[in-house]
Amino acid sequence: MARVPRPRLPRRLDHGEEASLVEHLDELRQRLFFMLGAIAVGTVVCFVLHRRIVHYLTITLPEKHRHLTTLTVGEPFMTSIWVAIYGGFLLALPVILWQLWAFFLPAFDRTHAVLLRWFVLLAAVLMAVGIVFGYFVTLPAAEHFLTNYDNQIYNVQIQARPFITFATQVMVAMGVVFELPLFVVGLTRMGVLSTKTLRKNRRISYFIVACIGVALPGVDPVTTIIETLPLAILFEASIWLSVLLDRRSQRMRTAAVQT
Repeated sequence: MARVPRPRLPRRLDHGEEASLVEHLDELRQRLFFMLGAIAVGTVVCFVLHRRIVHYLTITLPEKHRHLTTLTVGEPFMTSIWVAIYGGFLLALPVILWQLWAFFLPAFDRTHAVLLRWFVLLAAVLMAVGIVFGYFVTLPAAEHFLTNYDNQIYNVQIQARPFITFATQVMVAMGVVFELPLFVVGLTRMGVLSTKTLRKNRRISYFIVACIGVALPGVDPVTTIIETLPLAILFEASIWLSVLLDRRSQRMRTAAVQT
């Protein structure tokens, strides 16, 4: 009986190693396969645990609104499917980041490869911190404001699918917001931006930050403010982190010249 070959992880090219376009496309295909496989496995796991996931999402709501409403025959099932898909993607995110890092790594020299490895690790950590912040801070504040606004006029009932979508968007948005320091530091390290330019154009930068905060998920002022404040704080922190890294690089270059 013929043995079925086991799937192997895509081979990572070394820096400077030449490969044809077909080989690059084949590597990309394999990495996409593993990313989709990770999402599929995560989705199955989250579907098995979807009741617990929905429970943890609904306990952020005020107590009288924790029983979600469905309006059609298929909505309970489809809502559980979407909960599993959202959760599966979040579970697979570390695998996705790792596969992307491994694919683009050969384009960087060994010094930058080490830096990129740390960036990928920090990106995953900051994303997790942002999601936790969104769950414990942003989401409860937004839900409290929205469910109590004009509740003397309206009979507030929360539909399952829109609520799950809103909660997921808010948490993912906060995860992306917490990536801002890495984005700014990365641009400064690549020379696209300079710390001098960032410090000189703070007013314009904060205006852009405010516009981004308004564009993030959340139609109410409470959600917008809670999403914009960390954005502004992280942007300021990223400027000073870039300044410290620039000074460190300057000291290292000076020491190298002296030796």
